[in-house]
Amino acid sequence: MVRTTTQPTTKSMARRVAGKIAVVTGGRGDLGSATAGLLADHGATVASLDRAGTGAAGTHPGITEYDVDVTDEASVVEAIRKVVAEHGTPDVLVNAAGIIGPAGASHTATVDDFNLIFDVNVKGVWLMTKHVVPGMIRQRSGSIINFSSIHGLTGGRNVPLYHATKGAVRLLSKSDAATYGVHGVRVNSIHPGSMNTRMSRRSAEQSDIGAEAYYKQLVGGNPLPRQGEPDEIAYGVLYLASDESRFTTGSELVIDGGYTAV
Repeated sequence: MVRTTTQPTTKSMARRVAGKIAVVTGGRGDLGSATAGLLADHGATVASLDRAGTGAAGTHPGITEYDVDVTDEASVVEAIRKVVAEHGTPDVLVNAAGIIGPAGASHTATVDDFNLIFDVNVKGVWLMTKHVVPGMIRQRSGSIINFSSIHGLTGGRNVPLYHATKGAVRLLSKSDAATYGVHGVRVNSIHPGSMNTRMSRRSAEQSDIGAEAYYKQLVGGNPLPRQGEPDEIAYGVLYLASDESRFTTGSELVIDGGYTAV
């Protein structure tokens, strides 16, 4: 007799972050929206934060949208004030907001290019942590997940300033893990490989070798020779947000199809 199995739907699975309050920055982007939706599907109350004027991917009963400029401290303070007033102290912070910046060697970038990408990708992570972690310290628990990249682990010539910011996020995560563990707060970084996202397509289009050659170079030699999908990153975040990872802090969760293994 042949036994058949079916994949469980989200509704039939255990709700892995039930009762948790989660803040997701970049929540209207491809990776951020997938993450916010999956956390909400698994029982979290999700505050999705993104720039004013950025369209949301859709509506979800477990997600509330807020505007924020992660580079501006007053904006971050006000957004977190609203989240706490409406939902309570966050249990989870996902710093997914980020930009890739212009392509080109370091000497071709301007000071404005440098300031913008570091403001969004590094200062934004720091500001969100600065104003969320005190509440986590008071409740003696919390999980912070910072989006780095495989390019926070490896170099590359296409967008060196982006690589530099993601390396900074990686080490900020480790430093904060060392600092806040005593308070029951965990901090980890997640490192996506080449993903099927708008940001990835912009990077490919900026490449001096052309988009097709860029993708072939980036994923063609991977053990899993394809781009990843946003939900494949979201499931990694779900693990780090849940109590399943309660002994995991200061770690780097690499989800890259094996890019960094070869």
